Amino acid sequence: MQSEEFLHAQLDARRAQHAFRTLSLPVGQVDFCSNDYLGLAASAAMQAKVQSILAAGDQRPGSTGSRLLAGNYAAIMAAETQLAAFHQASAGLLFNAGYDANVGLFSCVPQKGDTIVYDALIHASIRDGIRLSRAQAFSFVHNDLEDLRKKVGHGSGRVFVAVESVYSMDGDQAPLAAMAALCRETGAYLIVDEAHATGVIGAQGEGLVQHLGLVPYCFARVHTFGKAVGCHGAIVLGSALLRDYLINFSRSFIYTTALPPASIAAIVAAYSLFPGMDAERLHLQQLIVQLREALPAGRLLPSQTPIQPILAPGNVAVRRLAEQLQAGGLDVRAILHPTVPKGQERLRVVLHSFNTRAEVARLIEIVRAGA
Repeated sequence: MQSEEFLHAQLDARRAQHAFRTLSLPVGQVDFCSNDYLGLAASAAMQAKVQSILAAGDQRPGSTGSRLLAGNYAAIMAAETQLAAFHQASAGLLFNAGYDANVGLFSCVPQKGDTIVYDALIHASIRDGIRLSRAQAFSFVHNDLEDLRKKVGHGSGRVFVAVESVYSMDGDQAPLAAMAALCRETGAYLIVDEAHATGVIGAQGEGLVQHLGLVPYCFARVHTFGKAVGCHGAIVLGSALLRDYLINFSRSFIYTTALPPASIAAIVAAYSLFPGMDAERLHLQQLIVQLREALPAGRLLPSQTPIQPILAPGNVAVRRLAEQLQAGGLDVRAILHPTVPKGQERLRVVLHSFNTRAEVARLIEIVRAGA
């Protein structure tokens, strides 16, 4: 049997950094951890809607192949048309996950001689797509318009600017209006990942791009469904030409089995529900205000979204505070270095429409006592 000692060294290094990860199961704590911002994943209304859609149509548990072979079917095509219309796009293409969508988009669209300029805090899925691309790539300082302008100016060929509307570890928003103006001025192609804005931002949860009226200025948008939409999958939105291009060149689309009818039913069900969840979005905003007014500004990153990072520098310190919260019945997780830079370790508190003011008050009390 071959030796696996080479695996031990890196795992031991992780343990020495107090950064060793393990998997755990939920134990009935109050959820301040998941990305299910609107509670749709466990919603009885969502489950009933899914069952209704499945009962009236295709109930197969599998799609049987890639969409270019046996895996395409009417419901998945109809869902793409429906979602594109909701998001004011000419066309959309469904992917099996946000990771697949970003890897598939960034690996095939920018070409050799082109340039990708991306925010320094961009998601790992976009970074992986960039690595697979033949284009050169530069990062710019997070949300820094001047550094973005400088890096775009250094680009050659077509320049693609990659940002998120809401950042998953900091919870802050990109200055999208100014970025869109810069891209129009310089001829750069703007790509926006709306993963953490979908369902939450905008009058109907349509995302930050639509909320700001910037749809005409985006080359592509990625909306993922594993957060507020409460299910799984993602869609890349853009022109009909972009859709055709991805069908022909995006390897994470071409070489994978399509989403099954049950997944499509969940996506369609969620899109029938979350646009009308005004009360839930309002309650979320009230909880955000409650938390931010109760904790010192120096402990919080500047976020007005459900993602509320509470700084507790050092892997040991942030883990200890997370353990205190978990002992108090609250599921709050520590975000450790190297996931975030050393000295910026934090609790990633996620607020949900189903959390109560009393639960948030208990969280605040434990954080204050553990400070």
